[in-house]
Amino acid sequence: MRIAAAVLLVAGALGACGGDDGGSSAAAPEAGKGRMILATTTSTRDSGLLDELVPRFQTESGCSVKTVAVGSGEALKLGENGDADVLLVHSPKAEQEFMDAGHGVSREPVMHNDFVVVGPPDDPAGVKGTDTAAEAFTRIAEAEAPFASRADESGTHSKELSIWEAAGTEPKRPWYVETGQGMGETLTIAGQKQAYTLSDRGTFLATDNLDLELVVEGGEDLLNAYHVIVVKGANVNLACAQQFSDWITSPAVQDEISRFGVAEYGEPLFFPDATG
Repeated sequence: MRIAAAVLLVAGALGACGGDDGGSSAAAPEAGKGRMILATTTSTRDSGLLDELVPRFQTESGCSVKTVAVGSGEALKLGENGDADVLLVHSPKAEQEFMDAGHGVSREPVMHNDFVVVGPPDDPAGVKGTDTAAEAFTRIAEAEAPFASRADESGTHSKELSIWEAAGTEPKRPWYVETGQGMGETLTIAGQKQAYTLSDRGTFLATDNLDLELVVEGGEDLLNAYHVIVVKGANVNLACAQQFSDWITSPAVQDEISRFGVAEYGEPLFFPDATG
């Protein structure tokens, strides 16, 4: 499987975290102090990416990281309430609203993958071969085939709702199942109920023992971009948050992201977007 389109995002360079030695942010004397709360999406956890990146960041920075994996909407609320220092999220419209409201210091592109529609191998709604996700959703609704929704205000849920809107269809019970769970759990429920669902590609590939198949992929409307946001607030651990933003957008870590998943799945689960 290949991602059919690329995200054209421009990354701005962030300054070092208060260091004056001209070295990397990891070496800045005032960096690497105290605990940093990273609020991020369940897809970065369920794909295994956090298990690769967070321990390395802690070692290189000296910052102690507490990770809270929730939907993007909940992660943004944590930032707004001052309960997180840095965010790694994938809900662009909500992210921009967060920045416009003055809750963020900076917002930088990190990576992308894409959303895919997955469903039962026998494809009861006949969505394989449809040109768009909206057309697939229309067929699912017409067939009243089971559909599992995260229903958790996540970036994936927001994307799903936008597809239903584009389809001109309002999903309804009992065929529309709201899980209120993260992506990995929702995929498991979809497999158990032989339901369709919308997933990011990385979590779909990384979730084992699913009796589901990819039925719709490709198209600009299914692109899935992630950004890192340094939260603005009096109690924010700004040094560690800024350092994390600089670190995850650095060439070395971007290269690591580009290779994540290749050995196990034959393709990367994410594609780097930072430039610089």
